[in-house]
Amino acid sequence: MVKSLIGPRTAKQIQGQAGEDDALDYLRQNGLVLVERNFRCKGGEIDLIMRQQAALVFVEVRKRADNRHGGAAASVTASKQARLILAAQIYLQRYKNPPVCRFDVVAIDGTVLNWLKNAIEA
Repeated sequence: MVKSLIGPRTAKQIQGQAGEDDALDYLRQNGLVLVERNFRCKGGEIDLIMRQQAALVFVEVRKRADNRHGGAAASVTASKQARLILAAQIYLQRYKNPPVCRFDVVAIDGTVLNWLKNAIEA
C-alpha cells in the first residue's frame, strides 16, 4: 500500500480553492482565458495566469470572511507582492519574447468580489 505524501486538505485550503474557483469564473465571464492555474516555483506561487487579448495577467486571489482588519486586498503585503513578481519573472523565462504583462488582484470579502486591475507595480 502506497501512502500519499499529501494529507487531507485543511478548511483554509478548501476556502482558498473556492475563492480561486469564483475568481476564475468571474474573470472568464469578463473575457479572460485561463493559461495556467497554481503556478509554483522556488520563488513563490501565482494563483491564476490569464490572457486578456495580447496581455498576460498574473492574478492573486485573496478571500476573507469579511473586510475587518483591512479586508482581502489589504492582505497582499509588500513581501507577497515581491514573491509574485519573482514567480512571474521565473514564469516568463519560458518566452523568447515575453508578452505585455500586468498584475491583478481579485479580493473577495464575504460574498463581495472586487477585481483590481494593475494592482501591483513591477
